[in-house]
Amino acid sequence: MKSFSFDLKLVALIFIILVFFALNSILTRMVIATQNIDAFSFTFLRIFAAMFMLLAIYFYKNKNLKISLKTNYLSGLMFFLYAIFFTYSYLNMAAGIGTLILFAVVQLTMIILALFLNEKLTLKKFIGITIAFGGLVYLLYPKDDFTISYFHAFLMFLSAIGWAIFSVLAKKSNNATLNATDSFVKAFIFTILFAIFYLFFFENSLKIDFPTFIMAITSGSITTAFGVFIWYSILPKMQIMTASIIQLIVPIIAIILSVIFLNETFTFELFISTIIILLGIFIALYKKRKI
Repeated sequence: MKSFSFDLKLVALIFIILVFFALNSILTRMVIATQNIDAFSFTFLRIFAAMFMLLAIYFYKNKNLKISLKTNYLSGLMFFLYAIFFTYSYLNMAAGIGTLILFAVVQLTMIILALFLNEKLTLKKFIGITIAFGGLVYLLYPKDDFTISYFHAFLMFLSAIGWAIFSVLAKKSNNATLNATDSFVKAFIFTILFAIFYLFFFENSLKIDFPTFIMAITSGSITTAFGVFIWYSILPKMQIMTASIIQLIVPIIAIILSVIFLNETFTFELFISTIIILLGIFIALYKKRKI
């Protein structure tokens, strides 16, 4: 019974994480589409709010703020790169399609990293991964009645690589609260460094209003902070390949939410890609029940 309870809790946490990850895409696209905030300001506020929330959680649990200045710089850099490319890609990309590209590339990157770290790639997982990635290829393949900005798709590719490396590094965490918080402090340091460059060259492009400010803070303090905190907590309990595969459920949730909240069109191409990717996930993760 104890084992079942643990598994049920893990499944519940995974579901919450997947919903939060999907909401990040919805909120980012929703805010950027208003054109009342620039991509950098949104990213800055998102990372700042996430860092502040994680510092508050850490202080509540430990009654101190002993953050090292020597660790987690690579993790912080990877999250910053994920966040900045993620936001800029949504300047010209639908939320559902963006999430599909993001997590398909995350999957491929994490699998490559897992192989370098000597995780075993079974035939079943290989077939499932190949099918799932084929769904992404189908989506991106040029068609007369379906267009996509390949530049913004490329930015999402870069974002995905950042998130994949961030996730693999998070798997090594033995203290979720400390390492998640520390990583975001470092991510904010890189955000400040980028801000100096951005303000020097693009000062006139800064813009923000109160509604977009609130949405950016919400994205950072809730869906990002709590999503990453829980992600850090459960990643050590699963293989890198398994973690990469389950994230492909995020685009399915994001597509449904984008149709509901953003009035995005659920195209035939998107439908077929979704079915192919879900089939790949099922094959990769399916285990026969022992009688």
